[in-house]
Amino acid sequence: MSRFIERTDARAEPAPAPSVEAEPVAPVAPVRARATLAVTSAATALALMTYTAPAVTLVDTAAALHTAPSAQAWLLNGTPLGLAAALLVAGSLADDHGRRRLFVSGTLALALTTLLGALATTTWQFTLARVAQGASSAALLASSLGLLVHAFPTPRGRLHATGVWGAFVSAGIAVSPVLSGALPGWRLVYVLLGAATLLIAAVASRVLTESRSPRGGRPDLPGAAAFGAATVALIAALTLGRDGWLRAPVGLLLLASLILLGLFVLVERRVATPMIDLSLLRNPAFLASSTGGLVTGLAVIGLFSFLPTVLQKSLGMSPMATAWLFLLWSGLSFVVALQARRLAGRVPTRVQLALGFALHAAGVLTLLGAVDAGSWHRMLPGLVLAGIGSGLLNAALPLLAVESVPAARAAMGSGAQQTLRYVGSCAGVALTIAIATGTGGGLAHGTDVAMAVSAGLAILGAVGVLGALGGTPAAAAARNLATTGPRGRN
Repeated sequence: MSRFIERTDARAEPAPAPSVEAEPVAPVAPVRARATLAVTSAATALALMTYTAPAVTLVDTAAALHTAPSAQAWLLNGTPLGLAAALLVAGSLADDHGRRRLFVSGTLALALTTLLGALATTTWQFTLARVAQGASSAALLASSLGLLVHAFPTPRGRLHATGVWGAFVSAGIAVSPVLSGALPGWRLVYVLLGAATLLIAAVASRVLTESRSPRGGRPDLPGAAAFGAATVALIAALTLGRDGWLRAPVGLLLLASLILLGLFVLVERRVATPMIDLSLLRNPAFLASSTGGLVTGLAVIGLFSFLPTVLQKSLGMSPMATAWLFLLWSGLSFVVALQARRLAGRVPTRVQLALGFALHAAGVLTLLGAVDAGSWHRMLPGLVLAGIGSGLLNAALPLLAVESVPAARAAMGSGAQQTLRYVGSCAGVALTIAIATGTGGGLAHGTDVAMAVSAGLAILGAVGVLGALGGTPAAAAARNLATTGPRGRN
């Protein structure tokens, strides 16, 4: 990993950095900055490994926990539920009350909750452990980008650091299925991940430097409660909806989510130190970042979280064989994300996002018919295209997240984007399962329909990202905001 971290590309043109007031802390030494990048990248990879661990072991996990088919979505949606509910809160707390403090606490909590997941004996015990893993991962992920922005204050350093961090998002997704498929039992996966995360927490407490936003103030507890409750209600409605969208519990949960989101907006307008500055919603760069995160969850994560299970059920592939096949997709994503910084100065970040969505759509459309034909060989070209697209997305999203907000609020910007990413993934998983298993014609036909929907969503995402920062009159304002930063509370 050190080889990746220490490399820089002399040809890359640095992206413009927001001009914001400096944080009242001493600069981070180069050696300590590299250590910060190593620790945050390793922890991020472990968080994503924990997140994706059930992807290839869902069949075995559901059998061991006696999970009904209608409840299997919860085994996948537990972690993204915790992530979506806590990311924005975690980002705001990290900026205001210490990024190192929240990172170390989140990493330690992730280790403990992952070990608890290995001991679960019922569906609900496992789901609750996964929700807790998601909330812990939220603290880790949101604070890590804030730590990197502080450790790498120059545009070139920030470009390099976010590129490596985004690559290790892909690395976690790549390694987890292989590890899960290679081990003799799904519980052992969580034991090993928990032990490794515990080690990272111990290292982090020694090497990281504390940083925080200069604004101070009390935590926005009312806003945190309203937003967390709204997110939980929304994701619960999306997960339960696969059994029927017109049922009363689904409608009540959706209504509760809307009311709570309205309450959240009212709170944010009144408190002195809000979790999110609502004026950012007028920033095209922030809108593009949010749109990119949401569509990535809906179109990419939602489909590829359930597709391994489809192959095991339809083609009779083992977890290990499925893991090796999907390593082509996730491995390419890692390599492309690591090298995508070479595009800086040549390809705008929004165009990189749009290209990533377009390649995902092309790859998924290439996969059509492969499951029905019973041929995994037919999936290879599509996985290659989708893997390249995923790598571009994982490189562009973190950079856009920190560029679209003042540097002092980098963790909040990361939390906002990743919140929408995992809300989208919950909706995407529920939608994919509902379409694949509920469409007439069998699982193979239903999977083709789900893939077509994923491709359509990705195309809409590409159009939306280009529209947010494209050739409209708002483009000039967007470029100005990317250079000077939004004029929100800081």
